[in-house]
Amino acid sequence: MTPSLLVLIPAWNEEQVISGVLAEIMSVVGQGVDVVVISDGSTDATARIARDAGATVLDLPVNLGVGGAMRAGYLYALRHDYDYAVQVDADGQHDPAEIASLLAAARQQDADVVIGARFAGKGDYEVHGPRRWAMAVLSVVLSRVCRTRLSDTTSGFKLTSRRAIALFAREFPAEYLGDTVEALVIAARGGLKVVQVPVEMRPRAGGAPSHNPFKAAKFLLRAFMALGIALTRPRTAPASSSEEMA
Repeated sequence: MTPSLLVLIPAWNEEQVISGVLAEIMSVVGQGVDVVVISDGSTDATARIARDAGATVLDLPVNLGVGGAMRAGYLYALRHDYDYAVQVDADGQHDPAEIASLLAAARQQDADVVIGARFAGKGDYEVHGPRRWAMAVLSVVLSRVCRTRLSDTTSGFKLTSRRAIALFAREFPAEYLGDTVEALVIAARGGLKVVQVPVEMRPRAGGAPSHNPFKAAKFLLRAFMALGIALTRPRTAPASSSEEMA
């Protein structure tokens, strides 16, 4: 049987782009793949537009951040017994055509977490300055923790297996960068297999990221704080679906 797949899209005030992002995702993944938008305390029309586009919407009453939104999404995936869940950003940077590559890697390599990596030889996405240095150091450290070569440990484009869904529904961190850096440590210490596949990242469909020395320095500090917190966590055994839902 074809494994069931759930697309999870955390979104906060993305009314300008969410309709186009959903239309593209649904046209690419086709029938048989469900799409859930987690409206993370949005105060605009994000939730309504997502419903009108045919997505299931988890409308959170307050803004929890990406980590909190994704934990709600993983709990939904667990309770509805999906084989795989894939996180896709609401700003259009993640190409839904790459989902097939992530799913193929998970099945072929028996992997629990598959990262869509921006710096693995595909595309021309670049970062510079302190942010680049921080990401390079994080990749070295987390490659050792996960026992595999990782080049993009802060990517939000990732696919998770049934075992990872069960673990993340219970343990997924809500702190800044916890959904990327800390989540990988939790996965590795929970005995899950982490791999990466190269993907091409696109420009944002709406809004503009802000880059300046102050924000770069904050990223550097917060990234290593997140890593420090993650490395102090005890090892956690992944829960089975039946254990989590009991």
